[in-house]
Amino acid sequence: MSKKKTMYLHRTAAGETPRITRRYDHAFKLTPEYHASLPDMMEAVGAIPGADVPIQQVGVSNFRLPLKFKTKAGAILTLETAVTGTVSLEASLKGINMSRIVRSFYEHQDDVFTLDLLKKILGKYQKKVVALNARVKLAFSYPMIQRALRSGLEGHQFYNVSFEGVIDAAGVFRKFIEFDFVYSSACPCSAELSEHARDVRDAYAIPHNQRSKARVKIEVAPGARLSIEDVQAHLLRALVTETQVMVKREDEQAFAELNGAHIKFVEDAARLVYAELAKDKRIADFQVACSHLESLHSHDAVSVICKGVKGGFTADFSDFRSLVC
Repeated sequence: MSKKKTMYLHRTAAGETPRITRRYDHAFKLTPEYHASLPDMMEAVGAIPGADVPIQQVGVSNFRLPLKFKTKAGAILTLETAVTGTVSLEASLKGINMSRIVRSFYEHQDDVFTLDLLKKILGKYQKKVVALNARVKLAFSYPMIQRALRSGLEGHQFYNVSFEGVIDAAGVFRKFIEFDFVYSSACPCSAELSEHARDVRDAYAIPHNQRSKARVKIEVAPGARLSIEDVQAHLLRALVTETQVMVKREDEQAFAELNGAHIKFVEDAARLVYAELAKDKRIADFQVACSHLESLHSHDAVSVICKGVKGGFTADFSDFRSLVC
């Protein structure tokens, strides 16, 4: 005769009750004494598996909350923001209390967020977590009104933007803006070949162009202020052919003419942005990555350029798939 089996969490077909009773006690009230009795992994000894070495970054990524940002004109926008916050961890320490990083932001949820506010937040959770280095990145979609080229219509253009702050053990703070700009790129070679076909053989041809993206990462100089609108204006002056929001026939024709007046290879795009950013003394350093999503080829054309500051940004960028738009 087989022995009846019991399960830990579930009743069996034979009617045996589970060994463990599962329930949530809605009536339970947390007391200071009970809270003080809770186990704390920070007090564990010999609990580190693997190599007992420092960790350069540990923290939380992509926790979301609504944060306030100020436009250049002074309006306050509340935007859904994805936050990544990390600190360094010394050897022999088990880990960090990650909720402290999250709480640091909720303590400032009513503030208007700027790059300089990040310094205050970083210093705060650098002390709370007892870390040598700390960094934070806020990623959000920033709306700006774009006016159509000829019809006068207006619509919202959205830009992927991030603010980033880094503070080291000596208290040196660095601040960065990352900005994505989507534009149209008409190929100079294709334009020449199309005109040749029309001129020599009376053949109608359309030069190929494509939706393209430039991502700039800018280090703002100490003490300087650079708005998101300032960065957008730099990119628009450099590349000109930004994709459009509201379009009537006269706007579509204008955009075709605009592309014809500003044909560019991906190399040209990088150099145009370089020339524009290098003029602004508020920008200490920058990196530019461009991707033209080729309509001629099954692959993309890409380029990367940096200002060339000693010890600053390099052209070490390879995440071109993130530039698909």
